[in-house]
Amino acid sequence: MDYIDQFIMNNKIILILIYLLITDSLVSEEFQKFGLFADKSPKPKQTEPSETQLPLKINSKSRIAYIGNTLLDRAQHFGHFEAFLHQRFPNKELTVRNFSWSADEIDLMPRPDNFASVDQHLLHHRTDIIFAAFGFNESFAGKEKIPEFKSRLQTFLQHTKTRSYNGKTGPKIILISPNRNQNVQGVRAADLNNQRISSYTDAMREVAESERVGFVDVFKTEYPTGSTFNGVHLNEKGYRSFARALFNGTFGESPEPLNENIRTMVIEKNRQFFRRYRPLNTFYYTGGRKGRYGYLDFLPAMRNFELMAENRDHSIWAIAKGEKNDLSIDDSTVPRMPETAQSRGGNKWMKSSEELESFTIDPRFEVNCFASEEEFPDIACPIQIRWDSKGRLWVACSTTYPHVYPGQEPNDKIVILEDTDGNGKADKSTVWADDLHIPLSFEFGNGGVFVSEEPDFSFLKDTNGDGKADLRLRTLTGFGCEDSHHALHDFVWTPDGDLIFRDSIFLNSQIETAYGPIRVKNSGWYSYRPKTQRLTTFGSYPNTNPWGVTFDKWGHHVASHPIFASTFHATNPPYPNQHPRPSGMQAYSGTCGQEFIDWKTFPDDMQGGFVKVRYKPTNRVEYHQWIDKGDHMEEKYVSDIIFSKNLSFIPVDIKFGPRGALYICDWYNPIKGHAQYSLRDDRRDKHSGRIWRITTKNHKLNEPAKIDGETISNLLDNLKRQEYRIRYWTKRELRERDPEKVKMGLDEWIKKLKKENINFRHHQLEALWTYRSIGKHNTDLLTELLNCEVPQARAAATRQLRYFSPELDKNAPKLLMKSANDLNAIVRLEAAIACSWIGTEWAFNTLISISKKEMGNHLSYAVQTALGSESMRKHWSDQNSDVQNFLANSKKRNQLNAGKNTKNAKEANFDKQKGLKNIEIKCIPERMLFDITEFTVRPKQPVKLILSNPDLTMHNLVIAKPNSLEKVGIASNEMAKDTNGLKKNYIPDLDEILWSTPQLKQNTSYTLRFRAPKKPGQYPYLCTFPGHWIIMKGVMIVK
Repeated sequence: MDYIDQFIMNNKIILILIYLLITDSLVSEEFQKFGLFADKSPKPKQTEPSETQLPLKINSKSRIAYIGNTLLDRAQHFGHFEAFLHQRFPNKELTVRNFSWSADEIDLMPRPDNFASVDQHLLHHRTDIIFAAFGFNESFAGKEKIPEFKSRLQTFLQHTKTRSYNGKTGPKIILISPNRNQNVQGVRAADLNNQRISSYTDAMREVAESERVGFVDVFKTEYPTGSTFNGVHLNEKGYRSFARALFNGTFGESPEPLNENIRTMVIEKNRQFFRRYRPLNTFYYTGGRKGRYGYLDFLPAMRNFELMAENRDHSIWAIAKGEKNDLSIDDSTVPRMPETAQSRGGNKWMKSSEELESFTIDPRFEVNCFASEEEFPDIACPIQIRWDSKGRLWVACSTTYPHVYPGQEPNDKIVILEDTDGNGKADKSTVWADDLHIPLSFEFGNGGVFVSEEPDFSFLKDTNGDGKADLRLRTLTGFGCEDSHHALHDFVWTPDGDLIFRDSIFLNSQIETAYGPIRVKNSGWYSYRPKTQRLTTFGSYPNTNPWGVTFDKWGHHVASHPIFASTFHATNPPYPNQHPRPSGMQAYSGTCGQEFIDWKTFPDDMQGGFVKVRYKPTNRVEYHQWIDKGDHMEEKYVSDIIFSKNLSFIPVDIKFGPRGALYICDWYNPIKGHAQYSLRDDRRDKHSGRIWRITTKNHKLNEPAKIDGETISNLLDNLKRQEYRIRYWTKRELRERDPEKVKMGLDEWIKKLKKENINFRHHQLEALWTYRSIGKHNTDLLTELLNCEVPQARAAATRQLRYFSPELDKNAPKLLMKSANDLNAIVRLEAAIACSWIGTEWAFNTLISISKKEMGNHLSYAVQTALGSESMRKHWSDQNSDVQNFLANSKKRNQLNAGKNTKNAKEANFDKQKGLKNIEIKCIPERMLFDITEFTVRPKQPVKLILSNPDLTMHNLVIAKPNSLEKVGIASNEMAKDTNGLKKNYIPDLDEILWSTPQLKQNTSYTLRFRAPKKPGQYPYLCTFPGHWIIMKGVMIVK
């Protein structure tokens, strides 16, 4: 680059910085009022308490707000009650906004960081009338907590009715009871909940009367059969009945027949306001990443969404008054969004043929483009891939990601790709669903597809067989959206038939279910049983970018953060706490999927290992070995199958296909990053997307296994196949069949298994998993596997004790204790975790017995998190010496291992280099010595050196140039005279020093990563704590 080019570039950078400063200042002034923040937005002033009498009298221009739980949160998608309001009062021009949130309680309303409170939102809306739905989630505390509930409700009402949200008077308040639950297939919600809800409804009525607010009892309403989809939450039929009951209870009269045009416009208004009230990526709007792009990315959008909601209000009013009878909307008042800055460069875009040329490919393999946007434009921005039982590849695509902006309606897709002529390239594309909302993940089940659609866990189905989804159900809602790429993802079936998924850091999730509310803060795993619609959460600890999950042959849970995820299955501690951050365990950000190699279509020396895709810091497809480390399994990087020199290659998913080729989902995009660029950066590619296919040279592909339409007998024989994916697809198919017939077939199948077969125990295990997959159990088979000779099978069977201890009755404690005393550490790990799921006192005693034995880092963490789970925490106090001794030792172990962790993708990338030299040096307690005083490396060899200090005295390690030991040592002694010596870690400012750790306190560690010097020689290392270097020293020999 010559001087002129450099001058121009420097000036461009200066202009960009000036632009950002000026723009931020202007935006701050122009749009500040549209930002609602807990720490800055005004709060309502106190006023005289208001009283609410029913039937309710409504003034012209009244501003109405909904607050509370899922009953009103879901109402936004149906709009019946609000439509009745506008029909009954067409000339009053009512403005209704919905501030409810799934699973909210009276005084428990988790929100994104720095998100404005309900009070602040009600003030911003200038609220006159509040409809508040509570009582359902609170009722799960039980009847014994009703006095406490009444006190909580009284406090809430006394506060709310004395707040001047409209700037004049306190609001009118109409309290709404929970709706009556129903028994539906798989969920006997009425039997579980109605008696308790009735008692809480009576309590609400008493408090409402004493506080002189309105109360409408919708629990007493007889809802038609089929008014709920899960026994609790209403569908369209249910909300129609609910709206009539609420209208009658509020106004003392029945509503007129519904005008569907008003209702349609109400739903459209609610949709736009929801994007203002609960936008995606709130961590970038109100939270820790609101700087830099926050104003331009959000506040203008907040303004525009408010305007769009107001424009839809006008359309509603016009229809209600009879001034028009169509669904037209005038958005001419909505201004354009301001430009955003592009403060850093993007990567190079290439055509798929050029991208292929940028790959460095392992010479054993061939890579071809199975599909790209050039032939199939609908696969733009692919995120996840799945194979169905017919051998078709389904692709979830999102051009909406990362955010929804005013005037932009999500139009994300699930596309089906087919290779009808078997030539290794797709030749047919079908759009199965085309109105999705950032589908980060999906999976087949229940005859349809479960899809992530922030904040919803949706179910889609083609009910008429035309090849298009025509049924859509928000099965669960309330999952966090604070960061749209950390939201609900990684949908996968466990070997025994749970659908698991997860979210990660920054997120607050709270989901209302028939069994009670589920709340998770700052990341966690979820397990969902479709037949019972039960949601369970576990393994909550702080983690980041944790995409990609699978299971190995024996059912070990494998992910990215952490790698051996089975260790992290203890149920959660009391909300909002999390389990501690682990130390010394493999856990990486920047990978998106794994597939174990068990297909003969791949080389023999790779069998038993796995392939993972990585998108940062380098973009590649890697091969890893899978190694037994006692109390866990561990990955070991071996080589790359694909290494891309074009950083626009972003592999985000990986799956074996039905013939044994490996498929890579490439979210091809020159912009890689969420926080690093504006969410509205127009360089974010919305058109590209590739699926790559990897095959092994000189290896024939398999004939596809028969799954779709096969007999139960043939499907069960597929469970003997060595390929995990074929077994996975087969069990998915078996779950769609009649469970009684599958059980009958399974009972006969296990009788015919041959004990002399080397995989006999694994075949039995597949049967055990299949029983649970179809909602059945076989305790004799479970007991046999718990006592068998194969430790992996015993570990997998021990995991089943989480679910079947009631069926085992009196045998359960003995069987769990047997696993707790097993010689195999992973069996003991599974026993420790099972204790947290069982939750009984005898399970706690079993856990204590495990805690007293020697253990590795993973088993220690499993015991620690099981003890911290809510189910176990009720069995011990802070005075329990067994627990306190174990936790104290765990804390020391965690501190000692913390410095061994791989902190980021750069470090992970360094650790994957070929020829890496691993050195672990410990400080010997009370002796002022390193345990290793000499090691040898090659010139320029990558070195990973871990220093651990279990000693009470502080120590460090400094590597210096040859013949400089004494000079560095004497200089470190001199630093004892420097009052800031410790702050400088007693490391002299000398050119002779090459690498150094800080001074380490007791039970801490630190990792140095460096490339050995080019020049051979003896390079001394020493502790520079003043005086230590005399004896605490060693030498690194380079030769």
